[in-house]
Amino acid sequence: MTPYHRPRSLAEAIALRPGTMPLAGGTDVYPARATRAAWGDPTHPPVLDLSAIPGLSTIEATDTGWRIGPLVTWSAIRDAALPPLFDGLRAAARDVGGRQVQNRGTIVGNLCTASPAGDGIPNLLALDAAVETTGPGGVRHLPVAQFVTGYGPRPSLRTRSSRRFTSPASRAAAAASRSSAPAATS
Repeated sequence: MTPYHRPRSLAEAIALRPGTMPLAGGTDVYPARATRAAWGDPTHPPVLDLSAIPGLSTIEATDTGWRIGPLVTWSAIRDAALPPLFDGLRAAARDVGGRQVQNRGTIVGNLCTASPAGDGIPNLLALDAAVETTGPGGVRHLPVAQFVTGYGPRPSLRTRSSRRFTSPASRAAAAASRSSAPAATS
């Protein structure tokens, strides 16, 4: 049986991260595991379920722009009270997969896999978004354009965990939203 870890803090997840398969929504993890098994590869890396870590499923306006946590689902993005600047991302959230994928799939999974069908990637690029990662060496920010290097798991995330997306292009929209509405959460 494959080892299964469900850390309750980011620090615990970072300590467990090397050699594990992070699980956010699972829409890419489960098919990948089935494909490996179908081709005769019975090995599976331990699963690192991120769902118990507080604060990873929020969408919030900050002084530096909007922050979207890695456990935010497509449904949460679709339904969030985001400013018009995010209309493209919200449209992608409405069109990605079916309802089941929208309710389970996460924007971070979409970005980390960098599938050619990555519905959110063009929008994150247009928003000049950055990925905030955390690892043993601390926090690092990387523009989406540098983070996405091709299809498949991100080599840069072997020992790091994605924490959120930030969009400096949305700084003014975030300031306006903070003064008029509470942060959206999923």
